[in-house]
Amino acid sequence: MIKENDRPFKQIPPGEILEEELNARGWTQTDFAKITGKPLQSINEIIAGKKAITSETALIFSEAFGTSLDFWLNLQAAYMRDLG
Repeated sequence: MIKENDRPFKQIPPGEILEEELNARGWTQTDFAKITGKPLQSINEIIAGKKAITSETALIFSEAFGTSLDFWLNLQAAYMRDLG
């Protein structure tokens, strides 16, 4: 039986997923800051793993990308569990 702490993978930081989504669309961090109305520094800090995705940010990201709110919240929650 595999215990949760014995998982053979490490959760991907939400900022890496954000960066992949931006790259897939050809958007820069500056573009995304303008699209979302979030400060460029906040976008950069999320990508760098220095800032978490909040429920407010998850809503903004879901609207910008056409994803669900839960997608972003679950990414953040899973990453935080992995750090725990």
